[in-house]
Amino acid sequence: MIESMKKWSIERPDEQIVEQLKTELKIPTVHAKILVSRGITNSIEAQSFLHMDQLSMHDPYLLYDMENAVTLINQAIRDNKKIAIYGDYDADGVTSISVLKTALKRLGADVFFVIPDRFIHGYGPNKDLFQEIYEQGASLIITVDNGVSGVDEVAFAKTLGMSVIITDHHEPGDVWPDADAIIHPRHPNGSYPFGELAGVGVAFKLACALLEELPLDLLELVAIGTVADLVPLHGENRYFVKEGINRMRVSRRPAIQALTRVAGTIQADLTEESIGFMIGPRINAAGRLGDASPAVDLFMTDDIAEATMLAEKMDSLNKERQALVSTMAQEAEEIISEMYGESIPNVFVIAKEGWNAGVVGIVASRLTEKYYRPSIVLSLDMESGIAKGSARSITGFNMFEELTENAHLLPHFGGHPMAAGMSLNINDVGELRENLNRQSETSLTPELLVPKLSIDVPLTIDEIDVKVLESLELLRPFGMGFIKPVYLLENLSVKSIRKIGAAQNHLKLELTNGKDTIDAIGFGLGHIADQLTPSVKVSVVGDLQVNEWNGNKKPQLLIRDLLSDEWQLFDLRGVHEQSRWLHTIPTQRTAFIAFQEQTVSHFKTSITNGTIYEYGKDEISDVDNIVFLDIPSKTSSLETVVKELNPKRIYAHFHVLESKYFDGLPSREQFGWYYSFLKKQVNFDFVNKGKALAKHKSWNNDSVYFMTKVFFELGFVKIENGFTSVVETTGKRDLTEAPAYKERENQMKLEEQLLYAPYMELKRWFDTLRIETVNGEEQ
Repeated sequence: MIESMKKWSIERPDEQIVEQLKTELKIPTVHAKILVSRGITNSIEAQSFLHMDQLSMHDPYLLYDMENAVTLINQAIRDNKKIAIYGDYDADGVTSISVLKTALKRLGADVFFVIPDRFIHGYGPNKDLFQEIYEQGASLIITVDNGVSGVDEVAFAKTLGMSVIITDHHEPGDVWPDADAIIHPRHPNGSYPFGELAGVGVAFKLACALLEELPLDLLELVAIGTVADLVPLHGENRYFVKEGINRMRVSRRPAIQALTRVAGTIQADLTEESIGFMIGPRINAAGRLGDASPAVDLFMTDDIAEATMLAEKMDSLNKERQALVSTMAQEAEEIISEMYGESIPNVFVIAKEGWNAGVVGIVASRLTEKYYRPSIVLSLDMESGIAKGSARSITGFNMFEELTENAHLLPHFGGHPMAAGMSLNINDVGELRENLNRQSETSLTPELLVPKLSIDVPLTIDEIDVKVLESLELLRPFGMGFIKPVYLLENLSVKSIRKIGAAQNHLKLELTNGKDTIDAIGFGLGHIADQLTPSVKVSVVGDLQVNEWNGNKKPQLLIRDLLSDEWQLFDLRGVHEQSRWLHTIPTQRTAFIAFQEQTVSHFKTSITNGTIYEYGKDEISDVDNIVFLDIPSKTSSLETVVKELNPKRIYAHFHVLESKYFDGLPSREQFGWYYSFLKKQVNFDFVNKGKALAKHKSWNNDSVYFMTKVFFELGFVKIENGFTSVVETTGKRDLTEAPAYKERENQMKLEEQLLYAPYMELKRWFDTLRIETVNGEEQ
């Protein structure tokens, strides 16, 4: 039995609707299941979703204030006035600047951009930077991917005589800034059909209106910002990303070519995952560690040499960011260990002086992922007395609401249920920690603290092949709002088990339903190989991909989690070197059982992480795993243990100090010859001459000793001082009546049944015991 790492929540799509979509759209079952699990249940809706084109985009003038914004910008261009684009330091902000600056340059505008420094200016509009923009001669500021929170800052800019256009997609406060135009997809006075645009999506809409055409080449940048900002990938966003990625794959833009090269990926194979895990982090690294401006320069350059230099700089910054995160995460772990030991709290509030405030959110994410606890990670600035940080949460703990209850401690905070940012006085960190943990006692039940895994596409092996998996391109991009499928394959038999990798820390399985097979890889799951036995039934969860090796393509499952409801028998028979198997035995809830006293002595020095129980002397209870160290004198003892303890795992070692199975029993002819031989001797020194006689007769070494013992027990001979002689008797007794004969016969039978039986035969024997146990409990 193997328990899953997370609690599985399985949603099974309606099979009737799946079949209907499959038939009407002529698509594979896998595709139909994915669509139905995402709520797309009729063919018309599915056709529209799968085959988006330019008609999927809405008229930019449906956005509130678009006409005013276009008029202001065109007037500024005609009047040769300087225009400043004020952006954000993340990938969405950087691509927003790049899109709008490109459009304005095409119109001949005198335009420059400004990005606040995360550490100096913070997020959003800043009066000092607006003052600098004014001093550089700008008369118009256009914000991208920020602005709706800058009520005071916009008012300040207006006092300087500048016009302000806001383009943003973030949640506004109770009061909107008094800007000359506000373009926001969810403006209360607007009626735009799609409210989930990223900042770059809004900037693109403004670019479309200004250029009076669709600048489709800019969708490459729109795709990057949209994916990186984790907005829902449906509606216009889906078209932006799908079309943008198609263009990125063949793009001549130096930035795309350089970024894919430093990321170590193939441009023609780019996907939304390439953006999310390779390109996005490199762009974000610049703003996390300092100035994000080089990222804009990278997207704007037409020079491949400059693009390569800037991309390499982004790559270097990303490596620096990764090292920084790794160090901070390790330090956070050490703080947790020192503060809590093994009794971890419901909510982490971890703080340290000198931590980089630009990456605390990543560290918080790591802690939440590992411990499945809401986490706040704070950087302490002792000089200013301020702690700045980020929070990540879990389902059931609404971080924004919980922080709102502590608003008196938090001069600045914002966010949503799953993530937030904040700053507070260093002296208030302890109180915030205490308050959040106290609040969690009512909101976080023990069940909510168990990590969940939502599974939405159960499959069978026969539904999977290379052609089907390659055709999943039709459904891409996956992301927020159209999440990547989590596939489930149920009740498959393990055909083969291997540990792979230089450190043997990865797992490779071959799984079968009896007819079809599929390979499965579990990175970092090599330890599970020690928990699996041949033919055990497992269910596996993960992602499907096409694995290509030496020109051959095969479907492959990347394992995220695995479970088995079956008990398991681990075959350790014949493995004499204890170092080869002891490390595979669980250290918790395990009993090492010996039936012979000498076995306890044999193993007591090597088994240090467990207790050896001698059957009949020591009481055993409440265990999940049993290791049978040796063979009992009778199978009923073994049966009693299995029935009473009903273990989840049985490890069969069955060590025998001296095996007799292959020695066998002497034949009746051998017994007869030896008895006749003894009758001819007055006394026979069987102790000193028994082996020589056995060798002479080509018998087993102990044959003479064994037959002598049988004759003695039956009263046929007497033994004095190591010499044996025949006793005259008229009675007849069968050889099988001798205790030594019975014991040898029994030992051979036990060895045959337990030590030398094929694995599946032994497994079936234990199965019958467990079935009897279950049936007995049911009665």
